[in-house]
Amino acid sequence: MKETAKAAVLVAPGKFEMREFPIPPIGDDEMLIKVEGCGVCGTDGHEYKRDPFNLCPVVLGHEGSGEIVKLGKNITKDSAGVPVKLGDKIVTCVIPCGHCDACRNTPARTNLCENCGVYGLFPDDDTHLNGYYAEYLKIRPNSTFFNVTGLSLDQRMLIEPAAVAVHAVERAKTTGLLNFNTKVLVQGCGPIGLMVLAVLRTLGIDKIIAVDGNDNRLELAKEMGATATFNFTKYASFDDMLAEIRKESDGLGAGFVFQCTGVPAAAANAWKMVRRGGGLCEVGFFLPSGTCTIDPHYDLCNKEVTAVGSWVYSPQDYPTAFAFLRRAAGIGLPMEKLVTHHIPLDRIQEALEVNVNMQGIKVAVIVD
Repeated sequence: MKETAKAAVLVAPGKFEMREFPIPPIGDDEMLIKVEGCGVCGTDGHEYKRDPFNLCPVVLGHEGSGEIVKLGKNITKDSAGVPVKLGDKIVTCVIPCGHCDACRNTPARTNLCENCGVYGLFPDDDTHLNGYYAEYLKIRPNSTFFNVTGLSLDQRMLIEPAAVAVHAVERAKTTGLLNFNTKVLVQGCGPIGLMVLAVLRTLGIDKIIAVDGNDNRLELAKEMGATATFNFTKYASFDDMLAEIRKESDGLGAGFVFQCTGVPAAAANAWKMVRRGGGLCEVGFFLPSGTCTIDPHYDLCNKEVTAVGSWVYSPQDYPTAFAFLRRAAGIGLPMEKLVTHHIPLDRIQEALEVNVNMQGIKVAVIVD
C-alpha cells in the first residue's frame, strides 16, 4: 500500500486544493478504507458556497463508501452485528458522543446528539483524511458503520440520503395519518424529496402529488410513483396552483405534506396545502436559511394540523434504508436514475458547481 493519499481540501468558499497527506497508522479500534465514491450532498454545496459551519480547511464528503483495507483487531462486526473482514464494503453513519442528554436519555434518537460527529464535516486535524473526498478515510473508534458488500457503488452512495428519507417517513408515521388511503404531497423533488416519494411508494401509498419548479425532476417523480405533478413556475401565483392542487385532492388539500425544500417561502406555503385534520413533516432545513411566516389560525389551529420535524437520521434507520432500497428495486422504481453525474475526484470543483447550479439530481464523486 502506498504511504500517502490525495484529498480534495476546501480551503476557502469556492476553492478546492488537491493535497497529499500521509496515510495514518490504524489502532486496534480503527479502520482504514479505500474510498470508491461519494455523493454530493446539499450540505456540501452550502459549505462550498459560504462555509456556514466555519470548517475550512476541510475534507468534505459524507455520502460515501469504500473498501476496508486495514482493520483494527478489536473490530469484528458492524453496528448491526454483521461480521466484517478485509475487503468488505462499508458505509458510515453518525458518531454519537455518548455523554449528552440525548445520548444518555433517548438512545434511540442519537440524531439529536449535541456533539454528533459526521465524516466529511470534521474540522481539519492531524489525521486530515476525515471525509470521503479523498483516496482514503480513517474510521475512528466508536463510529457507527455498516457492511454493504454486494451492493453496487451507486446503491451504496444512495444509502445516506435514503436514511434521511426513511427517518422523515418514520417521523411522519408517528402522527397516525399515513395509510393506504392518504393523499400525500411532496414539495421539492431534489434527491431527498424523490427519496421520500420512493419510500412512500414502497409502503403502498399510491396517491402522491409532487411539486417542484423543474420539469425534468417532475418527470422522474412520476417514475418514482407520483400520480400528479405541479410545476410552480407555470402558475401566475401560488394561489392559482393551490386551487389546482385542491382539485386533485377532493377539493380539500393533501392529507399529509412533506416539505423537502430549503426555501423559507416554500415552507410557509406547505401549510396551506394541508387539508383540515392533516399533517406535515418538515425535512428541508439542515442549516439556517431564514424565517417564514404562517397564519397560526388558518394554517394550524383551525385545521388542527399535526406537524413533526425530521432531523437527519439515527444508526437505527440504516438497516431500514437497506430494506427500502431492496424493496424499491423489487417493485421496479428506477433508483439508479437518481445518480445523474459521475465526476472524478480531481474534478471536484466541477462536481460541486454542478450540484449548486442544480444541473442534475445526485452528483457522484468517483475515486479511482
